[in-house]
Amino acid sequence: MMGREILNKMKEKACFGTPVTPDAGKGKSIFSKRITHGFHLMKGKSNHAMEDCLVSEFKIVESNELGLFAIFDGHMGHDVAKYLQGHLFDNILKQSDFWTNTENALRNAYQTTDKEILEQSLQLGKGGSTAVTAILINGQKLVVANVGDSRAVICKKGVAKQLSVDHEPSKEKKLIESKGGFVSNIPGDVPRVDGQLAVARAFGDKSLKRHLSSEPDISVEIIEDDVEFVILASDGLWKVMTNEEAVESIRGIKDSHSAAKHLTEEAVSRKSKDDISCIVVRFH
Repeated sequence: MMGREILNKMKEKACFGTPVTPDAGKGKSIFSKRITHGFHLMKGKSNHAMEDCLVSEFKIVESNELGLFAIFDGHMGHDVAKYLQGHLFDNILKQSDFWTNTENALRNAYQTTDKEILEQSLQLGKGGSTAVTAILINGQKLVVANVGDSRAVICKKGVAKQLSVDHEPSKEKKLIESKGGFVSNIPGDVPRVDGQLAVARAFGDKSLKRHLSSEPDISVEIIEDDVEFVILASDGLWKVMTNEEAVESIRGIKDSHSAAKHLTEEAVSRKSKDDISCIVVRFH
């Protein structure tokens, strides 16, 4: 029994929230029992190890409740995604202006964390990671930031609204070229930065960093009575489902973990071969 308790505490410390299995979990707000969250991860059919990591938890900071939610989709290994899982929110909360200018704090923390990753490239390797983070402040204000193509989508009165920006190389071609890079467009393949990376912004990727940004796009959403839920997921989901399809498929599922699991299984049924990680935060 004691061994199981220690294992559960280790999982919680690793930002897996309330554990159901190592790849699934759920929990709820301490202040408002009507707000729940659930997550589910599923390894893709590629021959490399699972590269997705996530954070899904509520915590009390300076008498305020913060919901901390994030999807980190690694590439060329999971070390950078794992580093982000353990450090990004800590760096965000260390910013002196977090409570007064949350958006600025997020920008600075993203840059600081990317610098740390690049400085530790010998240990962390040459890979990188996308990220989408969502901070729910006292159940009232949701601040979303992202680099790459992991995505956050909110459902308001049944209508899907994307809160993140897909950073595709084709959309940022001029910026990449202004830094001396190029965007390949080979028939049968997606556009890639310097013929390698399929996203225009990411953490890490030291060899591409001169042409690659880690500047996040940020959006703020006030949580009112018409907000039903928020989905955060890696591109393993979004490659095979539109925002509207994802929202519609879980509107009738009240349990947050069941909703996240349904989305991952639906993506697999639609032949997604990528790793899939999904978080659903529901406002009952």
